[in-house]
This record gives sequence, structure tokens and C-alpha cells, in this order.
Amino acid sequence: MVQIISILVLAYLLGSIPSGLIIGRVFYNTDIREHGSGNLGGTNTFRTLGVKAGLVVTSADILKGTLATALPLILSVHLHPLIPGVLAVLGHTYPIFASFRGGKAVATSGGVILCYAPFLFATLILAFFISLYITKYVSLSSMVAALVAVIYVIISGIISKWDFPLLIVIILLASFVVYRHRANIKRIMSKTEPKIKWL
Repeated sequence: MVQIISILVLAYLLGSIPSGLIIGRVFYNTDIREHGSGNLGGTNTFRTLGVKAGLVVTSADILKGTLATALPLILSVHLHPLIPGVLAVLGHTYPIFASFRGGKAVATSGGVILCYAPFLFATLILAFFISLYITKYVSLSSMVAALVAVIYVIISGIISKWDFPLLIVIILLASFVVYRHRANIKRIMSKTEPKIKWL
């Protein structure tokens, strides 16, 4: 029980590492929370600090989810890997190291899926970039990928075998991603949401 609690706490703390805040302050002398959307995730980093910083932050945020999900295997503890993965997503969204003001759960959720279901992760990356190419909205593409994840897991269950822990977690994460983007949804509807210009 002590090991399980330790893993859950560690997973949350891993998720709480504010990649965007660290990169912004250390290398750019900038607090990205004071710019753009005020968000600590990869998208605001891209907009505020540029492509290089955005790629580093997004990669780090994905890695947090992947590492947290892998903790039970690394430490040989009998615990479903998706549980610490979810804790990492909560840590990323409500980080103790950044006044509980974090990202929107997309990259770290992706990291959880990368560790647990790599083919699903690849499918979501494809869905994200197809949507991004068509719409030019990062936020909408994130939500499209979340919806595709739900559909994918349901279809996989019907065709082959149900993975109920994955189904539950995917539905929770997808719902959370949409909830975190509620302000973006309003801006998309009012046509005030920023579009990318590089794709």
C-alpha cells in the first residue's frame, strides 16, 4: 500500500512539473502565463516563445504522462498503469509547483496513451494533424483527437476485446479535454479563436 501511494504521489508530482514555465523563465526570461492565453501548455508556448520552445515543452509534457504511466512497471508494483497516468494529467492541469494553473491536459493525456496503447497514440496524432490542416484550430483539433480516441476504443472493443479500464479512462480524459477547452469553444463559435499560420 505504501508503494502504491508513493507511485500515485510521484505521478502527480511528475505531472506538476511546469515545463512551459521552466523553459520560459530559464531560457527566455518570460512567464508565459502573462502572455497569450495565459496557459502553461505547448500551444501557448508555441505562440509566445516560438517553435523550438513549443516543441520542447510539448515533448516534455508528453513524457510526463508516459513516465508516470510506466511507473508501476518500472518499480514492479501491482497497480494498473492508467491510474498513475490519470494522476499525472491532473498534476499537469493543476500543478502544485505553479499555483495549480497548468495546461489543458492534451499532451500529458497523449503521453499516457503513448505508454499504454502506442497504436492508438499514432492514430490520434494523425487525426489531430488532419483536423489541424483542415481547420487551422489547435484547440478544435485537440478535441477532435479526443473524440477519435473514444470512437477508437469503442470500435476496438466491439471488434476484438473490451479493455474497460482504457475505455473508462479515455472517456474521462476526453471529457476533461473538452471541459478544459470550453473557452476555446466559445471563441471558435464567435470566430475569434486564433488560427495557426504554418500549416
